[in-house]
Amino acid sequence: MLKYVGKTVEIIYCGNGGSITQRRIEVQAVENHIVKAFCYQRRALRVFRIENVLAVQPVVRHAG
Repeated sequence: MLKYVGKTVEIIYCGNGGSITQRRIEVQAVENHIVKAFCYQRRALRVFRIENVLAVQPVVRHAG
């Protein structure tokens, strides 16, 4: 996840209750197995545990 700091990515995330969600986040920092990011779905800063991130895909923005 370190390579995505400052970038927007889509993640598939397993929440504490076992719910699976897809989120678009802008990664701000990665520290001690924690990702600090702005979540576009919640419109707020959020914290994600790296071990609960099931998949990561960079968001590609096209010029247009």
